[in-house]
Amino acid sequence: MRKIDLVNTISEKTGIPKIDVLVTIETMVSEIKGNLLRGENIYIRGFGSFINKKRAAKIGRNIKTNTALHIPEHYIPAFKPSPEFVEEIKNNYKPQSE
Repeated sequence: MRKIDLVNTISEKTGIPKIDVLVTIETMVSEIKGNLLRGENIYIRGFGSFINKKRAAKIGRNIKTNTALHIPEHYIPAFKPSPEFVEEIKNNYKPQSE
């Protein structure tokens, strides 16, 4: 499902105009990014958490030149689903046939 499909589905189910749904989704994504940039995690009860994961410094290797590279400590965005969400998917997921 793409973003436009999500907008269409929400608009059909709620009766809210598509442009308002799109603005809401864009604002939500923007707020999630902004909070993660400020180092603040976002917790949505029953859904999951958007968090910054810390990656430790390590030594990498450039395979073309066979030289060691220092990779500094850094953070990456991650999503951790809530236990309720995981259970719901585990118990109700039905794969689409191809």
